[in-house]
Amino acid sequence: MIEQAKNRPYIIAGPCSAESEEQLRAVAASLTQNGIVDLFRAGVWKPRTRPGTFEGIGVQALPWLQNLQSEFNLPITIEVANADHVELALKHNITNFWLGARTTVNPFYVQEIADALKGVEANVLVKNPIHPDIDLWTGAVERIVSACVESNVGAIHRGFSTFQTSQYRNIPRWEIPIELKRRLPNLSLICDVSHIAGSRDLIAELSQKAIDLGIKGLMVETHPNPKEALSDAQQQITPEKLYDIVSSLVLKSTSIGDNVFINTLEELRAQIDKIDEDIVNAISSRLALTREIGSYKKENNVTVFQLERWKEIVASRSAAGENLGLERDFIHKLYEVIHSESIRIQTEMVESKLSS
Repeated sequence: MIEQAKNRPYIIAGPCSAESEEQLRAVAASLTQNGIVDLFRAGVWKPRTRPGTFEGIGVQALPWLQNLQSEFNLPITIEVANADHVELALKHNITNFWLGARTTVNPFYVQEIADALKGVEANVLVKNPIHPDIDLWTGAVERIVSACVESNVGAIHRGFSTFQTSQYRNIPRWEIPIELKRRLPNLSLICDVSHIAGSRDLIAELSQKAIDLGIKGLMVETHPNPKEALSDAQQQITPEKLYDIVSSLVLKSTSIGDNVFINTLEELRAQIDKIDEDIVNAISSRLALTREIGSYKKENNVTVFQLERWKEIVASRSAAGENLGLERDFIHKLYEVIHSESIRIQTEMVESKLSS
């Protein structure tokens, strides 16, 4: 589905919302003049968090986009949230779609759209769900793949909602799209940098980060007058700014033919493999001791979870890691996983005693 240009990533660009035919034409003219857009995006139906805000022009925008597609020889993509949206778009010769985060989160909605796409020659991109649920995202992609040709289905990483304080509108959690790509290696992956950023000032930085991680395409919201946009004004940029950003991107190779580079890389990877083996063995030894502790607790009717001991582990290991240049948050998360497995093992031992 995604055919990357030699000197730039695959680009999906256009306004957050279709506001008028004149607005759409102005953006399309600028983007095609610069030759940096592969797919023109525009929101027709805009699912908003609260009523009373601009929720898109709706069906009225479809003939505008149909005309734009013919006039500029530019394929159009829109967001669809149900089967009716698909049917209406197809009647206007629009065959490129994306599923938004609010749709992906609901398997019923995704299946409804998949059923509407059966037998249709269409290209579909599936945004990640609002919250970081890799199984939900994978499942949504699989539902669409079941209805479409696999090569016509891709995914869009748009970040995840969070209550944490962050410089981003939606935190990237890059490990999740990377895991999706590991599970579905043939899947085309796009990064919606606008929705991750939430601010036009962060778009260039995020675009380069996505490219550095091997993501082949970008979705960027563009508007002729971003500050006057009816939706998401703060995260849209002009077509000219988009051209500047794309032109400044440093593309990275997934491999290199230089023998010195390859040999050095293999040596470093071999060292990592040995360290990983030591880590696995160390964790196995630690859990073996956990079983001994669990057995001792069971014999003496002592509770599995010891709050003070857990606090001691978190404090001492985090401090030790920090002294070695590691982030405290990383150490904390690591030991949360190890501690969770330790609790599971000891709990099973207690339950086996109760059932015997």
